[in-house]
Amino acid sequence: MAKQKIETIKELIYYSYANLAMAHTAVDRKQDKYEKFNFMIRAKLFKGLKDGTMNMRTIFDDEKIKLQIGQVCNYCGSNERLALDHIFPQKYGGKDDAENLIFACRVCNSSKGKKDLMEWMNFKGQFLPLMIIRRYLKLTFNYCNTHNLLDKNIEDLKTMELPFKIEFLPTEFPKPNELVLNITEKENV
Repeated sequence: MAKQKIETIKELIYYSYANLAMAHTAVDRKQDKYEKFNFMIRAKLFKGLKDGTMNMRTIFDDEKIKLQIGQVCNYCGSNERLALDHIFPQKYGGKDDAENLIFACRVCNSSKGKKDLMEWMNFKGQFLPLMIIRRYLKLTFNYCNTHNLLDKNIEDLKTMELPFKIEFLPTEFPKPNELVLNITEKENV
């Protein structure tokens, strides 16, 4: 697929979400690398999201996964000294509600602090479990939709104070064999 021309925040979120779906299918199939089928998933979903024939799933599915995983740090897998972490820091407009909260051990919670989640993971040189990225992208989309930002140019958002950093939305993912869907799978890898 040719390099996508991405100009609006909506296109960027959709492209990131389509890449996430591509990575998810490859991880599900236990592939070592991305194959034609995965790229077709990405292309079809990106096109469908852009033309309105497909939608991002609701955060309800992510809430079910959060409950199934249970009380474990969503970043490192520890079950010691847990606290609730705001995915989007409250300092920058993140809500104090269930959709924006996940478990984190005190070490990870302190390390992340008020940083953007994707920026923090990038700084640590790690890649989040795919289900956390999916939640993050949905929160980003919902925030932008609520604040009428979806049709704004990406460059315009880079200077705004937001609960997320637009430049850290993932558009490229590591090889599938380097990824996990949930933190609980790290122990099995």
